[in-house]
Amino acid sequence: MWLSLLLEADQVIDVLVFSGTFFAQSNPRIATMLAQRAAAGVTVRLCFGDPQGRAVAIRGREEGIGDALAAKIGASLTYYRPLLGTHGCEIRLHDTTLYNSLFRYDDDLLVNPHVWGQPASANPLLHLQKGGGLGWFDSYASSFDAVWGSARPWTDDAQGSQSHGRQD
Repeated sequence: MWLSLLLEADQVIDVLVFSGTFFAQSNPRIATMLAQRAAAGVTVRLCFGDPQGRAVAIRGREEGIGDALAAKIGASLTYYRPLLGTHGCEIRLHDTTLYNSLFRYDDDLLVNPHVWGQPASANPLLHLQKGGGLGWFDSYASSFDAVWGSARPWTDDAQGSQSHGRQD
């Protein structure tokens, strides 16, 4: 379902995660696929946790994995490095409490609610469709936009160190 929704999207693909490692590790061609969708006119917005942020440190402690979550984010970002500079693709880093991971493909939204102390992979996945009448789709889409609006662009310099839009 993940891949068919991605391949069928013709307007927007939005992803909000801390690390989202499964997304890239289950399909090493994910960056190529996202670039192809962007070339077809789809707006691709990927938002990962800031590996140096407070929210990631807290979540790592809550899951009992310490700094491993920050390392997982760094590893995950390596899959998306080819998207930097790709027209229609943008990658940002957030430092917010993440109550759920979101994967939006046009009018389909996959919501992965987070249970305290558990990794995202140990939690359920809900499939919402726009226009369901209860307003859940729009509420989750608005929460993505709020986090996206406060997130910083991710860039990767020539030495491979990550720059998060901060002025040092």
